[in-house]
Amino acid sequence: MNNSRNKKDLLIGFIIGLMASLLGSFLFLTLLTDFDISNGMESIRIIKNYGYLGKVITLGSILSLVAFGVFLKQNKEFRARGVVLAVIILALLTLLI
Repeated sequence: MNNSRNKKDLLIGFIIGLMASLLGSFLFLTLLTDFDISNGMESIRIIKNYGYLGKVITLGSILSLVAFGVFLKQNKEFRARGVVLAVIILALLTLLI
């Protein structure tokens, strides 16, 4: 029973880590750059052609630190591990891009 709870918390942390990174990337692009992201996939293609996609993903992951800190403060270690797992997977994805 406890093992399934740990897996569920890990999955919740992973999803929150991904969402925090996406939100961080979105906020970075809208607030700090001149890129028009209203075109959706075309904007991502343009950012990739400029060679900035990996940098945007990396800077967006900074927001995951907040989620990680909150989970540690609440003693939710498995959710914090899920956030770390999401950041690791995003780092590997950034290397492949």
